[in-house]
Amino acid sequence: MKTPRRQSGSTQPAPSAGPPSDEQLLKEFLRGKDSSFELLVRRHAADLHQFVLRFTGDSVAAEDVVQESLLQVHSSAAQFDPHRRFKPWLFTIAANKARDYLRRRGRRHEVPFDATLNDENDAGRKFLDLLSSDEETPDVELSNEESRRFVKRIIEEMPHHLREVLILAYYQKLPYKDIGDVVGVPLGTVKSRLHAAVVHFGERYRDAIATRKEG
Repeated sequence: MKTPRRQSGSTQPAPSAGPPSDEQLLKEFLRGKDSSFELLVRRHAADLHQFVLRFTGDSVAAEDVVQESLLQVHSSAAQFDPHRRFKPWLFTIAANKARDYLRRRGRRHEVPFDATLNDENDAGRKFLDLLSSDEETPDVELSNEESRRFVKRIIEEMPHHLREVLILAYYQKLPYKDIGDVVGVPLGTVKSRLHAAVVHFGERYRDAIATRKEG
């Protein structure tokens, strides 16, 4: 009886590893690999810029705040808590710098998004629908461009503590826990601020439509 011949090289190749996490890239940077920090910048710069732009309403300020935030991450990388996630830490730095900018400028910018509009013509329609640039407005006489303009102005005029939570939750799509880390408030406060943002937004939006009709 022949002994079965053992085939060499029959083992399955190990599956290729996925892309490194943010936290791994930061560790590599701290070990002297500058290209890892460059990858972190490429990975998050666009989202960070959109967040700051919506927060400040100023494109020039957004560029400056993003640059300052990334410089602080670069210089403070060794202070990062390895038990945390990198993205909330990055957005915390950016949010703090955006608040500093708003204070210097002297302006105050004070959604659960499943709340519905309290209007007999819009039964069942949600505030979240109005925040989407692709959605039509409840009033058929309003153009999409007018709707976007109303939404932009309302968000810009919100108190900043409501505005930043709204942007982080809807536009950046961060989980509530991460929002709490960025803003520095408990989970319950995040939810209550989102609720307040919905009420604020709904009232201002209806006022804008009423004013437009009267005009």
